[in-house]
Amino acid sequence: MRSSGHGGGTHDPFDGSPGAGGSLLRQPRAVWATAGASVVAFMGIGLVDPILPSIAKGLNASSSQVSLLFTSYFLITAVAMLVTGFVSSRIGSRKTLLAGLALVVVFAALSGTSSSVGELVGFRAGWGLGNALFVSTALAVIVGAANPTGASRSDSTRGGGGRRAGSAAAILLYESALGLGMACGPLLGAVLGDMEWRYPFFGTAVLMAVGFLAITALLKEQPRPARKTSLLDPVRALGHGGLASAAIAAFFYNYAFFTVLAFTPFVLNMSPYASGGVFFAWGVLLAVFSVILAPRLQERFGSLRVLGGSLLLLAADLVVLGYGDHTTAVVCTVLSGAFIGLNNTVFTELALGVSDAPRPVASAGYNFVRWFAAAAAPFLAPKIAEWTDLHLPFVIAAAAAAVGAGIVAVRRRALTLRAEELEPRHATQDGVGVFAER
Repeated sequence: MRSSGHGGGTHDPFDGSPGAGGSLLRQPRAVWATAGASVVAFMGIGLVDPILPSIAKGLNASSSQVSLLFTSYFLITAVAMLVTGFVSSRIGSRKTLLAGLALVVVFAALSGTSSSVGELVGFRAGWGLGNALFVSTALAVIVGAANPTGASRSDSTRGGGGRRAGSAAAILLYESALGLGMACGPLLGAVLGDMEWRYPFFGTAVLMAVGFLAITALLKEQPRPARKTSLLDPVRALGHGGLASAAIAAFFYNYAFFTVLAFTPFVLNMSPYASGGVFFAWGVLLAVFSVILAPRLQERFGSLRVLGGSLLLLAADLVVLGYGDHTTAVVCTVLSGAFIGLNNTVFTELALGVSDAPRPVASAGYNFVRWFAAAAAPFLAPKIAEWTDLHLPFVIAAAAAAVGAGIVAVRRRALTLRAEELEPRHATQDGVGVFAER
């Protein structure tokens, strides 16, 4: 995580200085190719949002059956997290990225040919495997290949400071890809899905094929780790209290996140274009808050305060969403993107910085835990609505977000033991709470 500077100075990747621009924007072409492909990969997550009702109608399926598109996707993604490091440490990150992209191309295209909801759910599972191989490796590649010299000359001479600034900029670049993909996915799904629900799947296959060609042309093989990763290394990494705390808190947060993403389209019950517009606005807020506002708020208030406060605000937003009228539900859906954006950035930085495990291993262990919630929420939310009413799924999601905030508060010491927590500005000016370089 971005650390506070000595004597009151802090580095802000968005302060407009030459250093800041260099750290975030002056990246090798390989980084941009990987980030561009990541945008399309994240588009695939929200792509089906506007067309969930259309898919249900086209395949004569219930809302809970169609929600299995998310469940199968993320269940396989979670399990595959144990495999990604094992594979990439043996065949290299470039080949792992290409294998993941190839699987997405194949299974996205097959999804468009489905004749039953069972087939579509199965093809989405294969898609989830490809996405797991690609997304987890892409973060490691972007962090590893990003320009580490953007902080400033003085930061670079301190050694660790320059590397941390480069790592922070790379994480923000990754979050930018996530936000842009989350914003554009529903829009693409709406435009293509309004013509035919199958077209968004074919469109994704074409875009990922372009990403495959870009990675092939621009990304050279990255250095392999000195030690090959075993299948159990990500699980062993969770033995670290800080990483385990971050993963468990993120598990509850992701339940709330994917209740919004997978269940809200059925509650809003809008046309593909209207639903796509709502989730496009949601994705724009997600991108702005994750990339631009999260670093500023972290600098002012401290990362864990931002995370805890944002989780509680998300919980309140979900309660209002569940009990409000249709207009209120639309507004709260869009507004949730702001809190989700903040949470995504801080959680990603915690996962990569809170333990002494190698970043790919820590990321795999963290994602292994949190993606199970992404698999559970799309299945449970419509079931709970069928058993009770439309309000209770959002109450449960709000409670999950509040539990996540509670874990962050209770486990604060473990979460800052090795992570370089960004202290509030007033604390650093007094010389309080400045972490020594490790």
